[in-house]
Amino acid sequence: MEIVLALFHTEPDGSLAKSALETLGAAKETATALGAHWIVGLVGEKIPEAANSLADCGAIRFLGVTGPEFVQARYGSDVAAAEAICRAANATLVMVPSTSRWNRVLAGVAHRLGGRADTHVTAVTAAAKGITITRWYYRQRMEAVLQRTHRPWFMALESGCHQPWKPCRGTVSVEALPVSLPDGARRTTVKGLKAPAGDQQTIRPDAALLFVAGAGWTKKQSDGQTHVPEAEKLILGFLNQTKASLGSSKSLVDLSGEGQAVLPFMSHLNQVGQTGSTPRHPKGLSTCCHGEEPHAIGWRFISERRAVNLDPNCGWARGKADVLYVADAFEVVRKVNELLAAKSAH
Repeated sequence: MEIVLALFHTEPDGSLAKSALETLGAAKETATALGAHWIVGLVGEKIPEAANSLADCGAIRFLGVTGPEFVQARYGSDVAAAEAICRAANATLVMVPSTSRWNRVLAGVAHRLGGRADTHVTAVTAAAKGITITRWYYRQRMEAVLQRTHRPWFMALESGCHQPWKPCRGTVSVEALPVSLPDGARRTTVKGLKAPAGDQQTIRPDAALLFVAGAGWTKKQSDGQTHVPEAEKLILGFLNQTKASLGSSKSLVDLSGEGQAVLPFMSHLNQVGQTGSTPRHPKGLSTCCHGEEPHAIGWRFISERRAVNLDPNCGWARGKADVLYVADAFEVVRKVNELLAAKSAH
């Protein structure tokens, strides 16, 4: 009989991130379909709050590894904590959210337990013929459907692929597991965190809107001149007022390597499609992009897709955009920013 373990790390404030709640929903659904028992495992400095928020989830046990050594992400301590929980649960299926912290240690935990691990899992289906997962390869450009008979099987689930569990507070008794860390597992220490200010952050995975800028923003405009400083002001103004997430076409981020004018706040981390990310936002607005297939394929999970382009025959007009505005992106974004500023003033 399968035993499903949903394994999470808590946030600094002791809560669980949205990706953890999505994984919890997938684990519960899988266990229910299999008629199997399932267990929740927690790692962090403070875990009672996270456990109590899952009081009605239906797990038969709550296992925890807690202490100041498990606050920050660190391979030595995280792999030891995960191993202890997996052994105590005797789990055959282990599901974790696909965070940088778990992705770093998942293969190591699987090796210690003689298991197998799969990352970038987007769906888990349990049926009479067995358990099937769907996962992506090559930056989500290739889809594969896999089954494994080997156990334990570790799965890192991508965010945005499952409905999150809705927490309902209660009281949960967590079984604390002792984990003794050798000196070698304590060598890495976190001295501090550096992060951009909130108004400088351009990648916002939970934003309602994805705003994608193409290379047209840095090209010569109708007056025969480039207007990169104005483009920077317009784009950042739009992002600050809408709190949208910023994406980029490959051609735009590649300009820096060609010695051309670039938008200084744009990097390959913003790239969407063509070996870039495949974001999941309810709406997407593309500006000065031509809608080539490698770029548009990065929008596969965007529910509503709109584009602004002066060319009525661009790629977005060929069935890739729900709505195409044939207009100058500079003028459109400038006017939108004015309207948003006027609205916020009231």
